[in-house]
Amino acid sequence: MIKQNLSADAGFHPGELDVQRKAGVQEDAARMSRMLEPVELSGGIAGFLADRTFLVITGRDPSGRLWTSPIVGPPGFLDVRSATTLAVHARIPAGDPLHGIPVGQKLGMTAVEFATRRRVRINGLVVASIDDLLEVEVEQAYGNCPQYIQQRLLTQDDGGRTSAQDVRRGTELSADDIDLIRSADTFFLGTVNPERGADASHRGGPPGFVRVDTDGLWWPDYKGNNLFNSFGNLAVDPEAALLFFDFPSGRTLHLSGTTQIEWGEVGRAGDDGRTGRIARFSLDRLVAGRALGAHETRHLAYPRNPALTD
Repeated sequence: MIKQNLSADAGFHPGELDVQRKAGVQEDAARMSRMLEPVELSGGIAGFLADRTFLVITGRDPSGRLWTSPIVGPPGFLDVRSATTLAVHARIPAGDPLHGIPVGQKLGMTAVEFATRRRVRINGLVVASIDDLLEVEVEQAYGNCPQYIQQRLLTQDDGGRTSAQDVRRGTELSADDIDLIRSADTFFLGTVNPERGADASHRGGPPGFVRVDTDGLWWPDYKGNNLFNSFGNLAVDPEAALLFFDFPSGRTLHLSGTTQIEWGEVGRAGDDGRTGRIARFSLDRLVAGRALGAHETRHLAYPRNPALTD
């Protein structure tokens, strides 16, 4: 097991500051900058994590490629061992691109409770990765607002896990992949900063808010907390990993590639959030067909999803 002092990573990095400046929200972001300071996993955050059954992580596989993956477990599988240590008691299955995730890298995580539209983002260093244990020394942990989280109830499956042979690996989207993306109301975006490490971020909207065209896939950026953690990372490093779900069946789609931020006229076609920003993703690799380990039994759309504009 390895230890590292992570306090030097507090505050906004240059990419985040640049996007905040372009968006004209520097003052709003500055008022929230204390959220990014080193914290202790105590009080409300520890209690929230103790009851969670769904976690998304962003990190690098043994070859160094960036992926975003889900982890599902019973209440208590997210174990706050100390004020700065989180243990994830779950095995990343062989069919997942982050199976065998190496230690020594910085990991991005988001724990979500879809039923109550609550989420907590956690960033830190992987210090142990053994069988069904992933241990992280936490640098940042803070709650995000409930915006764009679709309310759903997930029920864990009792069946067997997907094996490495049951997934499809490739470089091109199939017709089923495109249908899944175009019908999605939720996905997770993984990004990375060369000095700070990875981040896992939730994205939600009405079905169809992620478009697929001949140039790849893209989505409009909506107004949020103005921190621009994901877009700030993309401003300095275009690496990105996307994770889509077919929630009723539990099927997943992992995409790894690059994302570019495009700034343009506010309110143009496709600018559903009226921010002038869209993100355009180019695919390098995909892993499709892994079972999430849970499926949706109830669903209620977020009541203030922006309307599609094209």
